[in-house]
Amino acid sequence: MSWQESTKEKMLNLKLPTDPRWVGIAEMQIEDILVDHAYCEQKAASSCISMILRFNELTELVDTLTPIVAEEWGHFERVLEQLRKRNMNFGKPRKDEYVAKLNEFVKKGGSRMQQLTEHLLLNALIEARSCERFRLLSRHILDEELKKFYYELMISEAGHYVTFIELARNYYEEDLVNKRWQEWLDYEADVIKSLEVRGDRMH
Repeated sequence: MSWQESTKEKMLNLKLPTDPRWVGIAEMQIEDILVDHAYCEQKAASSCISMILRFNELTELVDTLTPIVAEEWGHFERVLEQLRKRNMNFGKPRKDEYVAKLNEFVKKGGSRMQQLTEHLLLNALIEARSCERFRLLSRHILDEELKKFYYELMISEAGHYVTFIELARNYYEEDLVNKRWQEWLDYEADVIKSLEVRGDRMH
């Protein structure tokens, strides 16, 4: 199986694919997509930093997430570079309805490892959806440089997705993680179904 086929199989754990109209709309609003994407990378780095600070006693977690922080910030810088090359402005952040709805599903309370699991699965799901959308952009937009750019980021996000799932299984009971992951996937499909198809948002 090729890397692409393997990655696709992993990504298709998502219960509902992105509406095929999204990529065409996104291409017509590529400045908005790049701006929103930059903020997504910044938030991804911040989320990992938050877990590192909150669960600093977990050496493997800290050592695994630290390079992801650097990588996500590197992606942020690369998206800014794409904006600058196109004489586009780095605008203000927009409300991320997708992530806001996912945050509503995070279970409160429980043990520290249960809390960690919730945040790892939340991050895994965001990475999985990002990976799927990067794949769409890498295949369908006309801008050849951005095609290559999003293909490279697709590979990276797939790796992050797998890492978050593996960390959750390492720190909590695997059967419970797998059950909760399916609940997250079902919920995320309902979120995607409820949101308007917009070309100015990465999610």
